[in-house]
Amino acid sequence: MFSVFVKRPGRTILVLLLMTVFGLATVYFSRGHNHVKKTDNRAVAILREAYSAVLKNYVEKPDSKALTLKMVDGMLAALDPHSAYLPPEPYHEMEMQISGAFGGVGIELGTKEGKLTVIAPIDDTPAFRAGILANDHIWKIDGSPTTGMNIAAAVKRMRGEKGTSVTLTILRAENGKPFVFKLVRDIIRIKSVKPKLLDSGVGLIRISQFQERTGADFKEALKELHVKAGGVLKGLILDLRYNPGGLLNSSVEVVNCFVGEDISNSVIVSTRGRAPDSNRIFNGSLGVKEPHYPMVVLINGGSASASEIVAGALQDHKRAVVMGTTSFGKGSVQSIIPMKGNAALKLTTARYYTPRGRSIQAKGIVPDIEVSAIKDVTPQPEKNRQEIKEKDLHNRLAPQEKPDTVPHIAPLAHGTGASLVDQDLQKDFQLRRALELLQSLAQLKERGFGPQK
Repeated sequence: MFSVFVKRPGRTILVLLLMTVFGLATVYFSRGHNHVKKTDNRAVAILREAYSAVLKNYVEKPDSKALTLKMVDGMLAALDPHSAYLPPEPYHEMEMQISGAFGGVGIELGTKEGKLTVIAPIDDTPAFRAGILANDHIWKIDGSPTTGMNIAAAVKRMRGEKGTSVTLTILRAENGKPFVFKLVRDIIRIKSVKPKLLDSGVGLIRISQFQERTGADFKEALKELHVKAGGVLKGLILDLRYNPGGLLNSSVEVVNCFVGEDISNSVIVSTRGRAPDSNRIFNGSLGVKEPHYPMVVLINGGSASASEIVAGALQDHKRAVVMGTTSFGKGSVQSIIPMKGNAALKLTTARYYTPRGRSIQAKGIVPDIEVSAIKDVTPQPEKNRQEIKEKDLHNRLAPQEKPDTVPHIAPLAHGTGASLVDQDLQKDFQLRRALELLQSLAQLKERGFGPQK
């Protein structure tokens, strides 16, 4: 995804952007009024002439609708890598991903040795309750073999409206006999927030993406950790590694848990674009915030957009130490503009800026403490993919020239490790370093060093 999304149910720019192929025009804003330059009129005339020539003279009669959509695709591709026309099916899929809820059976899918395989059933879903297990091979879906079927096609077959049914034929390694499960689809809710209490009263919250419910779920996760810690959290690790972004408002809600005690120092993020409604400042609401326990935000090259907003805001407010490697560097905002025919336009409408006015476009958030991962913690199917950042994308927005003034601290030396509740976390070097730092800061605070808020 690698995007910060803002939903905009309607804007006049849309009419000018796709009225048919003859309606293409470049719009600019001046003193609140729309003006079309004479050069734009000439460009539209060229486009009209070329379109007419193709329809009249091409060796085969072209599909006028497909041709128009390709022209729109080309127009948007000339802007930046994140603007795009979304036909109905991709638009619907994106909406489901952002909402975190869809009709289905509750299976995380993957491939193993070329076979469609259950990675894990999601808790309290039809698949989980029916007894489908991790590593089950999905042999058939509604009687159709899955040989050669990709994950996207399988997902499409298994998703559907609540109350409808789908039949899965399963093979298990220890049993050659197929199992047949007739599952009734339900609303599957994917939680983007996963909390866990580590040793010494330190909390860990992993956010996989910023969905509609991420802000509310994050607040619940904090309450849960406080209860498990006996009412006093000694520190918090916020893991945003490989978080590709999502909804801007959800990222603001997360930061709002920590920022906003002082009205003069409450900015979380600002956005600036050409359209008046693209220029906004998002502030933390005044009220009770989380206690001032030590906090670490983990980022890496897969942390993009909305996750960079969170890391940048907490870094600028000196509320957390940012640790890991430099983030992706996507500092732009995409507006989702619904269109006729259940399609939509994903259009880059603004850059965003951290509280100190930094644009991280094509630069990224530089961690306060640089720690590289010894073990690859990339989730499937990201493994073995060469790391690409915003600055590497063709036709991306140019970075802002204002220098990044956040001090950079030398990489942390390798330590001896820490005892964690979950032994699997021993494999995660970056997380271990974060935990060691928080334990050290907590001990200093107990001895009267540092702020005692």
